[in-house]
Amino acid sequence: MSDSLTVVWDDALKAYDFGPGHPLAPIRVQLAMRLATDFDLLTGPRVSVHSPVLPATAEDLLRVHDADYIAAVERASLDVRAVDEARGLGTSDDPVFAGMHAASALVGGATLAAARVVQSGSAQHAINIAGGLHHAMPDRASGFCIYNDIGLAIAWLLAQGYWRIAYIDVDVHHGDGVQAMFYDDPRVLTISVHEDPRTLFPGTGFPDEVGGPGALGTAVNIALPAGTGDQGWLRAFHAIVPDVLEAFNPQIIVSQHGCDSHFEDPLAHLTLSIDGQRMSYEAIHRWAHRFADGRWIAVGGGGYEWVNVVPRAWAHLIAEAAGNPISAKSQTPESFRTYVSESLGRPGPAHMTDGRQPWAKPFDQGCDPADPVDSAILATRSAVYPHLGLEADQDPWL
Repeated sequence: MSDSLTVVWDDALKAYDFGPGHPLAPIRVQLAMRLATDFDLLTGPRVSVHSPVLPATAEDLLRVHDADYIAAVERASLDVRAVDEARGLGTSDDPVFAGMHAASALVGGATLAAARVVQSGSAQHAINIAGGLHHAMPDRASGFCIYNDIGLAIAWLLAQGYWRIAYIDVDVHHGDGVQAMFYDDPRVLTISVHEDPRTLFPGTGFPDEVGGPGALGTAVNIALPAGTGDQGWLRAFHAIVPDVLEAFNPQIIVSQHGCDSHFEDPLAHLTLSIDGQRMSYEAIHRWAHRFADGRWIAVGGGGYEWVNVVPRAWAHLIAEAAGNPISAKSQTPESFRTYVSESLGRPGPAHMTDGRQPWAKPFDQGCDPADPVDSAILATRSAVYPHLGLEADQDPWL
């Protein structure tokens, strides 16, 4: 595939910081960008870096957020005592910090910049790994997310005349905020592959959440049981996502790449490896070219093992989008390992692989309804496929 990539980055994005001890620490994004730099991923002939970043404007924010909520964020930014727990501000997940409005608007502006790059045609792909704040709701903060940068970008693309936008979310948590913003909009297909909501925040993302009355079939939720690893995750991913993309026929793909599905992540219970996650990036890249003429906007998201997981995962993502994948056999650059050791007092990862070689048994070769992963696949297909004119049935093997 011939690719051009813009990476949106500004050191000012590290201001999105809930303070010491919070899982969503800016160091994880900084380490990812450092690893990408040390691999020379940002200097290729078809790669550019977009900087500086401008914040999302009031007009941008109002496309998806309520005016009263934005005002509450602005008040809390000026006075950290202005806690508003009804709007999610001042909770343990979303503590108030000085400058919160400006920092959150800057993350939104970075993802909007990525959307503008792809919309203009100046690059096929654009990435903002500091983005991916998919839990923010129109009227409240949630799950470490103040403003929903993904929602801002999708709403802006709709305002530019797009009418078929596909959103793919591979974070371990359900992409509830983005789904809520576009649940009744048939122009936006939201696909979320996540841990079963019965065992993980935010407690939504069941297969029967399929879209509002005028948009049935445009919300697709694949809820996988705790403990699911590479094989099962990839089987479910490939059993559903390409089918619904083909039926929807998107003009552009937006994807969220939270890497908290990894087996080392402390906040969730899926057991993917870096190798399995890398295969999801390859698939989405391939589908962007197959279904959307290469138009692809990617953002980061969750991921709370800051050193071993997040930098490697997102360096692989950047490399894949640049059309220059990093071999799984590669060692991490010595300069990166030294930086980690000197900065954090712990060793950095030595290799770009977890030593796995995952593969997904094709679902069309048969399924076992008694298997928890196959049961989850069947539940989603049964709920969604009829609304998209697809055949949901699958002959089982036992």
